[in-house]
Amino acid sequence: MKRRAFITLLGSAVAWPRGGHAQQSATPVIGWLGSETRHADEVRLVPVRQGLKQAGYSEGENLTIEYRMAEGQYDRLPALAADLVRRQVSVIVLTGLPAARAAKAASATIPIVFEMADDPVAAGFVSSLARPGGNMTGVTSLNVEVASKLLELVHEMAPSATVIALLVNPGNAARAESTTIEAQAAARRLGLELHVLHARAERELDAVFANLVQLRAGALAIGPDTLLHNWSEQLGPLAVRHAIPAISPYAEFSAAGGLMSYGASVANLYRPVGVYVGRILKGEKPADLPIQQAAKLELIINLKAAKTLGIEVPMSMLMRVDQVIE
Repeated sequence: MKRRAFITLLGSAVAWPRGGHAQQSATPVIGWLGSETRHADEVRLVPVRQGLKQAGYSEGENLTIEYRMAEGQYDRLPALAADLVRRQVSVIVLTGLPAARAAKAASATIPIVFEMADDPVAAGFVSSLARPGGNMTGVTSLNVEVASKLLELVHEMAPSATVIALLVNPGNAARAESTTIEAQAAARRLGLELHVLHARAERELDAVFANLVQLRAGALAIGPDTLLHNWSEQLGPLAVRHAIPAISPYAEFSAAGGLMSYGASVANLYRPVGVYVGRILKGEKPADLPIQQAAKLELIINLKAAKTLGIEVPMSMLMRVDQVIE
């Protein structure tokens, strides 16, 4: 009996550390809450994965990512966020104001790491940029404040254009409103006539450019928005095809053939998101991780588009440009 008791006790002693070790080494799961499609978000996922790798995590090796995509239907975001909470993910990662609101409403305890163009303090997500408090932190580009600069730059490139259009996504109402207010103030200052155009689905883009012709708009500024970012490859060629000098906050627009872009690079915005997720997985708290801000905005000019549009790029702009596409 004593020998059996000893063997049983020894077996228990050996089995307990194994169970404890398995629990400690369990693969962490993070949730990606996307406003659009998985394909559209891939441009953001690449630098996020790079940041995670920098922090020591690789998807499929020692990390699992659960994807929940709204596919442009923002009203689905609350249910998707709630599903990630039920899944008990370790961290929720997201981009944009609507997704951030859905995640914040879904959980006050699961760490949330965001990227957004809005001010997270003004939006009520964090207490301050230096010390966020709560369960949210991330990166902001504050691109809404760039709206006036977009108008200034496209007007400088096409000074004869006195009628300018602004494209926003009404599905993201708060972003559309703040961008419009900023652009209207800039238009008044520059003495320009501004028309605000809306698109919430890709199929509406042809109608947008038809409206530009009817309005006799001489230039187009594309507002900061996740959906409009995802359409960069469509918007760039469309603008040139309709002979419209256009500017976007996203480098993908000028790379796709659009005239110019001005904003923070996607890599510089999303790589820190991945790093922050890695630090949280290792035990740090979102409340103690300062909100990072895009330190540099890049001006990119597509000279091929300028030539097609019959525009001679001012030397003053060429001296300030960060990248030229020929």
